[in-house]
Amino acid sequence: MSPELFKATNVIVQGITGSHGRFQTKAMLTAGTTIIAGTSPGKAGEVVEGVPVYATIANIQKDHTVDISVIFVPAPFAKDAILEAITAEVPLIICITEGIPIHDMLQIKQHLKNSKSTLVGPNSPGVMIPGGNKLGIIPANMSLAGHTAVVSRSGTLTYEVMAGLSGRGIGQAYVIGIGGDQIRGTSFVECFKLFENDPHVDQIIIIGEIGGTDELALADYIKTSVSKPIFGYIAGKYAPTGVQLGHAGAILGSSDESAAHKKEALTRAGASMYDSVTALVQGVTDTVHP
Repeated sequence: MSPELFKATNVIVQGITGSHGRFQTKAMLTAGTTIIAGTSPGKAGEVVEGVPVYATIANIQKDHTVDISVIFVPAPFAKDAILEAITAEVPLIICITEGIPIHDMLQIKQHLKNSKSTLVGPNSPGVMIPGGNKLGIIPANMSLAGHTAVVSRSGTLTYEVMAGLSGRGIGQAYVIGIGGDQIRGTSFVECFKLFENDPHVDQIIIIGEIGGTDELALADYIKTSVSKPIFGYIAGKYAPTGVQLGHAGAILGSSDESAAHKKEALTRAGASMYDSVTALVQGVTDTVHP
């Protein structure tokens, strides 16, 4: 991933005529995002918030270059929407939809291999570039432009951290919600590669959860490849084994997937880890970018 991927201006919305698509299209436009078109099968020719509706991405591409697609298509149809975007070689695909079946995501992951697309999500609040693109449902009014990168599996905790940082005058360069499902597109490691290589990022915040091993893979990556200050929090400290909490991926299957184990691994890798979101926000250094 590169910074340019998130700064591109030709944005489309798949599922633009649904209630969520309409509402969030208006919010994204209000935040300054350039939305050139939307898709909704059977509703070509309609207009949503001044944005023309097409039947397919291929039809949009006859008139425009498409850089980013934000997907609000319901779960039963989301696989086809994502595959359509991959086939159309849309560089950045952001899927907000939750509840996509695991077997659908397994197929999508296969199609992503060797494709020209990057997928953020599903079950993601999206991406916020304060002062730039709002891609999804992250509230723009909670953001503040700056030099701290935030990546999270939890939408709600993302908003809480972002608002807390902004309240302290600590601005953000990226706010990325990678999604809370067991199988998803972009990983923590891929986001950290982006942050480490972007000179406009001074420090990084990670918000993890119980379940899965992504945070452990990140800890290994940090040891060898990240030089910037890292602050973090892992949700689910008191989670019982085998019970799903919130996200489909937030289920404690073994001690290796616990909040305590992940916190310990990231601490050993050099991250400053905290036991609450409030402590995390207060612990982040107010850096001054040259």
